[in-house]
Amino acid sequence: MWRHGERCVIFAVAAVALLASAAAAAAGRDGRQTYIVHMSHSAMPNDFVEHGEWYAASLQAVSESATVLYTYDTLVHGYSARLTRAEAEALESQPGVLIVNPEVRYELHTTRTPEFLGLDGTDALLPQSSTGSDVIIGVLDTGVWPERPSYDDAGFGPVPAGWKGECEKGSDFNASSCNKKLIGARFFLTGYEAAKGPVDTSKESRSPRDNDGHGTHTSSTAAGGAVQGADLLGYAAGTAKGMAPRARVATYKVCWVGGCFSSDILKAMEVAVTDGVDVLSLSLGGGTSDYYRDSIAVGAFSAMEKGIFVSCSAGNAGPGAATLSNGAPWITTVGAGTIDRDFPAHVTLGNGKNYTGVSLYSGKPLPATPVPLIYAGNASNSSMGQLCMSGSLIPEKVAGKIVLCDRGTNARVQKGFVVKDAGAAGMILANTAANGEELVADAHILPGSGVGEKAGNAIRDYAVSDPKATATIVFAGTKVGIQPSPVVAAFSSRGPNTVTASVLKPDIIAPGVNILAAWSGSVGPSGIPGDSRRVGFNIISGTSMSCPHVSGLAALLRAAHPEWSPAAIRSALMTTAYNEYPNGDGILDVATGRPATPLDVGAGHVDPGKAVDPGLVYDLTTADYVDFLCAINYGPMQIATLTKKSSDGCSANRTYAESALNYPSFAVAFPAAGGTVKHTRTVTNVGQPGTYKVTTASAAAGSTAVKVSVEPSTLSFSKAGEKLSYTVSFTAPAMASGTNGFGRLVWSSDHHVVASPIAATWN
Repeated sequence: MWRHGERCVIFAVAAVALLASAAAAAAGRDGRQTYIVHMSHSAMPNDFVEHGEWYAASLQAVSESATVLYTYDTLVHGYSARLTRAEAEALESQPGVLIVNPEVRYELHTTRTPEFLGLDGTDALLPQSSTGSDVIIGVLDTGVWPERPSYDDAGFGPVPAGWKGECEKGSDFNASSCNKKLIGARFFLTGYEAAKGPVDTSKESRSPRDNDGHGTHTSSTAAGGAVQGADLLGYAAGTAKGMAPRARVATYKVCWVGGCFSSDILKAMEVAVTDGVDVLSLSLGGGTSDYYRDSIAVGAFSAMEKGIFVSCSAGNAGPGAATLSNGAPWITTVGAGTIDRDFPAHVTLGNGKNYTGVSLYSGKPLPATPVPLIYAGNASNSSMGQLCMSGSLIPEKVAGKIVLCDRGTNARVQKGFVVKDAGAAGMILANTAANGEELVADAHILPGSGVGEKAGNAIRDYAVSDPKATATIVFAGTKVGIQPSPVVAAFSSRGPNTVTASVLKPDIIAPGVNILAAWSGSVGPSGIPGDSRRVGFNIISGTSMSCPHVSGLAALLRAAHPEWSPAAIRSALMTTAYNEYPNGDGILDVATGRPATPLDVGAGHVDPGKAVDPGLVYDLTTADYVDFLCAINYGPMQIATLTKKSSDGCSANRTYAESALNYPSFAVAFPAAGGTVKHTRTVTNVGQPGTYKVTTASAAAGSTAVKVSVEPSTLSFSKAGEKLSYTVSFTAPAMASGTNGFGRLVWSSDHHVVASPIAATWN
């Protein structure tokens, strides 16, 4: 699982990359691994009374020793079991079996963000009616630390009458751990233990208790109540609260020290939906695969059918192209940006040069006088000594000095432990080309500052060239009003969507850098076992943090508009997002220093104040998604794996087009020779009557622009709920394969602006 330091940028985990392939994820010494067996519910022979009997019989037909781990009854139909590859192949050929998927191991992918998002006046923005506290957010993660004041239920009425969830007992966790705010807590480890063996209870609780911190952080970000006097070691002090502080929280622990396994995740999603959640938040993911083989996508499809909004992190594998996960069109995929708060730590060198880094160090400062500076590569007998890995530093060379360590390989904060154990006084952590100028603050255990690549190169040159090099580090505390903000985090995973490039992903970005939220009492702020510090709140980074921001905002919108579908909620968030600063400049990508594109940010950065009244929405039904599956040439068994209905199929008498999916964005594919591509869309009026006129910013590719024409160019709505359609024609010249162009299509009325990003690609 993740550990701090480097986890804050690959952070912790939100779909960084599959640490193990599907086939290797859980293979044991006996050659078995877990498979999820999807069955056609309607195909059960008359010989059986219960589906469970049929499932067990199908398993016994191929294996004398295998037993069912989980039975799935609602989001999917089928079961999971430990099988050999030969048994799995034999099972897949049995009548009634749709597909047999190998289990996949997934990884887990604030005091300021409500104000940054304009939610400091939430009560006025989105009046909290009686339904406001009836919205329930289900968080699949590492569990919860229920004693944190973020889960205080003061002022909450009775638990919603339809709630069917439980507060499961376990080690260090009682039924009384839940209340009227934290209304449910469950844990799932059958799949994990089948693959990894019994949970080590000396390291983590066999219960919903969060011994990691990640789950407490994400759930309190989404819906934590207001807590005055929150801070991390004196940093980011203020009142901490989640996006939807009046929403209820239900937590489902699916992630353990060894990862998060798809059989557990799928069962937890099923239970959460049955319990009665309104929003599902999953700050985890893995590699990419066809939607019918992706357990999160499969579970999310059925959740969507039941009206549940599903928000997932895009991943932390950026800034490379095509690195995102959770790209299914029925999932809202969230990337990460910064907020206007920073934690500067200034490095002053003996040559008079000054550089600004970041740090969350809060301990005894360095001496006021300059301290000798040494480069770790010159204080080690190891070929990789510059990385400050365990045991690599020579104590006699670093004692009492500030050590410059290069970033990479081992966790950032772990390097500080190595430096401190060797007797050094402080640490400067230098980015290399892999991380560029992106700075993520860490709670170092000795005076330390993280600096960008350019500063790191300059400091390294000085330390290597001057035998009497010195430095000091001055910690400047918390600074707000930092501009420009937001900027796109370099770690945030990017599009295009490698499964279906016709669906532009990510959908949106939200705050995900240096976010303060509640934390576990089992682990220090660095997440490293040797860190004995204990804090009530922690500051960490990742798309794991941006995802629950959107989950909480979706809960607010659900409370304000209970009649809206998950697609309508996503549309409202996307079409009201912004992609420019107030001065008109595009949101910057910290990885390039240039304006971000829709492949980086989707529709842009969330703007909840506008999302509550978007004017128009792009709605989608289950049937629309099935048409999309037909358009991407999924067969009957693949579609049934997602829809659970053998009757859902594609008609030979219809023409299906990916471009007809009623999505709030446009991903347009051209052949290298160019040509014209048409997309159709239908918008639903959710505001007052009005007339909308269209404008387009052409999808320029260098000096060449794609011609964008819209028919009709005016839409007039006479009442709420009215639907009108339009067609967009994109005409492009010949361009080299791999060229991208970006633009924007905007419908404007007297009261609303409804914007959609355009990403054009020449194949």
